[in-house]
Amino acid sequence: MTDVLREIVDAARQRVAAQTAARGRFSSALRSAGPGRVAVIAEHKRASPSAGVIRDDLSLEQVVTAYERGGAAALSVLTEPSRFHGELDDIIAANRLTGLPILRKDFIVTDYQVYEASVAGADAILLIVAAFPGDPDRLAALQALAARLGLEVLMEVHDSSELEVALALDAPIIGINNRNLTTLEVDLRTTFELLPEIPDSTIKVAESGFASRHELDELAAAGIDAVLIGEALMRSADIEGATRTLTSTITG
Repeated sequence: MTDVLREIVDAARQRVAAQTAARGRFSSALRSAGPGRVAVIAEHKRASPSAGVIRDDLSLEQVVTAYERGGAAALSVLTEPSRFHGELDDIIAANRLTGLPILRKDFIVTDYQVYEASVAGADAILLIVAAFPGDPDRLAALQALAARLGLEVLMEVHDSSELEVALALDAPIIGINNRNLTTLEVDLRTTFELLPEIPDSTIKVAESGFASRHELDELAAAGIDAVLIGEALMRSADIEGATRTLTSTITG
């Protein structure tokens, strides 16, 4: 006679084991490009406060599969609804379409959002130091919760004072965002100014403003491990081709 309860319990244990084994996929992907190159985190972003509507003629499936075929190492999926036109279901849908690790990109400030990301199947979440002025303990608590749930954290900074906070929290992955979140202006010098302050053991991600292969080669030479690119790829007439240009090994 079939023991239905045992079958269900065994299946649950297998799912938990699979989730545990998947921990670290995001950071591994960011280190996957090899010497002299940077990994590309390709972002699905329908709109933004600075650019308005970026792309509304393509489905998430078309964008995500193009990124994967183009050689992206990981995906960033915007789930913020009011300014970026994203939703949590985009994470769920992306997971069904690709095996690439997924970063939930949002303005995460509550435990609930961290649990949401885990349930939806994200591999990592974004935590923005600037969202916690004068409250590093709250930031640390969200970082710790993410770790307990098997989520990695991309800790985003914009200046030296924010970087000090991230370093004090021993953030394994630090993203340097070149966009000033107050003025929305982009200054690519931010990455190169903050980079020397970050330990070699930390995974370093450049965010905002980079779009060309030449720029990515400069980032690699400077010691950046990965670059997050959204708008430039989303606006391309050939998303797969544009991604491949940034990820392929150029010879000859």
